[in-house]
Amino acid sequence: MRLEGKTAIVTGAGRGLGKGIAVRLMQEGASVVVSDIIKENAEICAAEINALGGKAIAFFGNIAKQEDVDATYAAAIKAFGKVDIVVNNAGINKDGTLVKMEDTQWDAVISVNLTGTFRMTRRAAQLMKEQRSGRIINIASMSWLGNFGQANYAASKAGVVALTKTAMRELAKYGVTCNALCPGFIDTDMTRGVPENVWDAMISKIPAGRAGQPEDVGNLIAFLASDEAAYINGQIIEISGGMVL
Repeated sequence: MRLEGKTAIVTGAGRGLGKGIAVRLMQEGASVVVSDIIKENAEICAAEINALGGKAIAFFGNIAKQEDVDATYAAAIKAFGKVDIVVNNAGINKDGTLVKMEDTQWDAVISVNLTGTFRMTRRAAQLMKEQRSGRIINIASMSWLGNFGQANYAASKAGVVALTKTAMRELAKYGVTCNALCPGFIDTDMTRGVPENVWDAMISKIPAGRAGQPEDVGNLIAFLASDEAAYINGQIIEISGGMVL
């Protein structure tokens, strides 16, 4: 129960990786705001957490919209009184090679993955500076180093890495940490939808011999969100089983 008495916001928490993170934080004692753009998914996840004896509320919102970001924090404070942990997990991908990528694909991915993460981080910074404590954990990707067919996604995640480093420099003196995780191939609803040959090809690149589980990422986030990780700041941590792109 390392996070007992803490409040966490997890974006994109309605299913998959985000849901696994939300549940893991609850298991450590945190009250959780389950934020997702799909209302039903957020409500189901929050209900499951409450049924397990945790405390959670569902929030329907789009982090690409400033008014939804503001409303997310307002809902968290109304329900639990404060915000201690923010996990910026929400993201989308609209893949395509450079020569075929449309402006709409680029704009959509940047607006959610980068601008949305910036807006969530900016509001967290404002609150956490005042209370002189807090944990911001951004979900980047191994693709930030560049990946075929993902110019928009890779650029957005590289931006998240730079944002994380900058936030650390500005907030460390206030007792706030900001770290980024770069998950590899994680077993979620989305990845389960890829063809079998693609799945096998991805697993072949992982020395651990398996896809990661949402719990693998959740375990690391639970640690980074705890007091035990107070001196870990501005780090870009790969969690991939040794995967090579």
